Amino acid sequence: MKIAILTSGGDSAGMNAAVRSIVKCGILKGCEMWVVREGYEGLVRGNQEEAEGKRVNAESALEVERDLEVAEQTILKQTHTQPDKNLLHNLRFGDGDLLRDGTSEYVGGRTLKGRYIVRVGWDDVRGWFSEGGTLIGTARSKTFRTPEGREAAAFNLIREGIDALVVCGGDGSLTGADIFRSEWPEIIKKLHADKKITDAQVQAHMHLKLVGLVGSIDNDMSLTDLTIGAPTALQRICESIDNINSTAYSHSRAFVVEVMGRDCGWLALLAGIAGGADFIFIPERPPVTMPWEDNMCAEIHRHRELGKRKTIVIVAEGAHDKDLNPIRAEYIKDILSDRLGLDTRVTTLGHTQRGGRPCAWDRILPTLQGVEAVEALMEAQPGTPTYMIGVQENKITRVPLMEAVEMTRAVGNAMQKKDFKEALTLRGPEFAEMLHGFRAIASMAHSDTEKKPPKLRMRVGILHMGAPAGGMNGATKAAVRYCIKQGHTPLAIHNGFRGLLDDNIDELSWLGVDAWMVRGGSELGTNRTLPSIDIGAVASKFQEFRLDALLMIGGFEAFNALLLLDEGRKHYPAFHIPMVHLPATISNNVPMTEYSLGSDTSLNALVDACDAIKQSASASRDRVFVVETQGGKCGYIATMGALAVGASLVYTPENGMSLDMLREDVKFLKTRYSLDVPGKSEGRLVIKNEAASGVYTTSVLTKMLIEEGGALFDARSASLGHTLQGGTPSPLDRARGARLSLRCMAYLEHHHELLLKQPAHKTRNAGPESAAVITIQASSVTWVPVQEMVKHADMEKRRGKSSWWVPIANLVEQLAGKPQFLGVKAEDLPKGNLQI
Repeated sequence: MKIAILTSGGDSAGMNAAVRSIVKCGILKGCEMWVVREGYEGLVRGNQEEAEGKRVNAESALEVERDLEVAEQTILKQTHTQPDKNLLHNLRFGDGDLLRDGTSEYVGGRTLKGRYIVRVGWDDVRGWFSEGGTLIGTARSKTFRTPEGREAAAFNLIREGIDALVVCGGDGSLTGADIFRSEWPEIIKKLHADKKITDAQVQAHMHLKLVGLVGSIDNDMSLTDLTIGAPTALQRICESIDNINSTAYSHSRAFVVEVMGRDCGWLALLAGIAGGADFIFIPERPPVTMPWEDNMCAEIHRHRELGKRKTIVIVAEGAHDKDLNPIRAEYIKDILSDRLGLDTRVTTLGHTQRGGRPCAWDRILPTLQGVEAVEALMEAQPGTPTYMIGVQENKITRVPLMEAVEMTRAVGNAMQKKDFKEALTLRGPEFAEMLHGFRAIASMAHSDTEKKPPKLRMRVGILHMGAPAGGMNGATKAAVRYCIKQGHTPLAIHNGFRGLLDDNIDELSWLGVDAWMVRGGSELGTNRTLPSIDIGAVASKFQEFRLDALLMIGGFEAFNALLLLDEGRKHYPAFHIPMVHLPATISNNVPMTEYSLGSDTSLNALVDACDAIKQSASASRDRVFVVETQGGKCGYIATMGALAVGASLVYTPENGMSLDMLREDVKFLKTRYSLDVPGKSEGRLVIKNEAASGVYTTSVLTKMLIEEGGALFDARSASLGHTLQGGTPSPLDRARGARLSLRCMAYLEHHHELLLKQPAHKTRNAGPESAAVITIQASSVTWVPVQEMVKHADMEKRRGKSSWWVPIANLVEQLAGKPQFLGVKAEDLPKGNLQI
């Protein structure tokens, strides 16, 4: 199969990671890979080379083939291994130089002018995942919207022998792709009737295989939780708001921040939660109270009366009131200045939101979606629909493309009809949940009547356990704000169970947690001490402080503590209260959940460090860096970090290390450096978890690579240590922390009410379901009783018995080419090895 990839519409960070993944996976599947420059416009223009250009290109192809024969002999001599000839053929056979030097008329003796459909090889896309935007270019094409334009595009694909297409773009780009596919049979007939294609070409190209990836910073596509580029855009926005917060506090100013998003308010909503905004304006839910200016001013005035020195209002560029009149940032500024007398500034972030290096998740998600896209093309049949590759919670999904597009457009139609309830429903339950969450944490109850009845109010203990993790403080802020709004009493237990025994507990205030969302570490203090230090004294303190519910935010230790408290119910009535654990650990080692707070922040820290390290390694050309990560006996950070930074090898406790493994890995690195074009080698990374082996330490591994690398490559080591725990929490960790924390509060309220329904003359008896862990499993958020969790936990190694991400270590090494460079054929790899 010949597969072409194009990016269309607005650019977004992560598009290059998707192209890289598709190119490499396609080559591993034995496909010939092509890219289309300048989106649909490049597809319409095709390749209009001069005869001389074709001749030179043919000579270049022969020259590359001769080079590869020499390379094959070199590999055989140095490693006694026969590498995969298909991979060798695709290694440098592409025209990748045309992509890097697209402004030059001639590159390497080849005619560039008029070349838009370009074959690419393995090394043409190396390092692309760390680049923002799209390196193959994008352009909006009016010509492709015409039948003549689509006919020209089809002819150009057939002329190059391409029979499959991957389109990465927004809803307009993907709609165009589906129209193109549906018209394909008629276009083929017309091209044949006009004698532009032969009978053989008709037979070979009866059907176009097509799959779509959603590249959009707006996150406006239905049937997927995230689009490529949205996490990075959110990160850019939150970085700006974090910076604005400090100057706003200093001068006691108000800032109105305008963010992108077109007709979708996702960026504004998530930025409002993650950035601690006072008020937001989004298209899906315009202000209900009219005039809305009075409501906004009243809310901000209440916050100022509490002593808040700064005000942040976020407005989406497509925001409007319920009569569809636009709400502009400048107008909001005038209202705040005139009515409240606030020193107000407007900041329009503009295209800074679109550019820059992709964050960790915008490297991981497009890579996994690219793998799934190739699988979908390989399985495609003439009768199957065009699929869109999306994600739901933590599961990569395939959904019919036009179903997603139609639902997306239905949102816009609902807003035009002023049916905002329907628009919010069509955005999906997570969007509505986030909007409810913003209201819960951004504003106070207007009166006591809005709170829970006094008999239903709780005294909620909140504590942190284990190592600090990004998002802990944000989750705590959300819980505290919700408690105060509902009339509950939030009690901070400082320094974990040790602090509880020392009476280090106090009530938190609404304003006291105002700045917690952006703070890393643990504001409450945390340690690994379990309640078993003195379980009886812990029960006594529960009774003394009259705790009605307990929220524990932390890692494996918090899971262990919840287990001990649940078992302690047999002897201590004080533990018969609803208790919940919200997983928060960079190691992501809590059983049964696929995501823990802090792991995204940690991956971003690892990506930033490895990008700098790889830059150093590449400057030295022939150098390998062994990077040691934290994670205990769980290899999540090492594995997903390796995928995000394009590591050549990854070592985890789950897979272990052996002498035979190291021998193969050294042979692979020798082979890989032997194939590099002289003077154009790149630095390479090896990611190693701190507990991958007690014998083959980072130091031993580095010395081994130095010794074995000889004249081919050098080696250095870098230990990231506790840098992976610190820093500002990522926006995804902040937003997800708030969302899960509010779910925990609803859970505690529900089980508290059930306990209150028990007969008053009897000792209350909390069932096993009232002590649970909130987990993300594939596409859903699920509550798991702690006793059920034990069955799935490896208590000695402090991790789950099985983990969804373990096979990704194989994917990391396949995308580096390890099996193929060592002579393993693609058909000999375990079935599904490229699937997550």
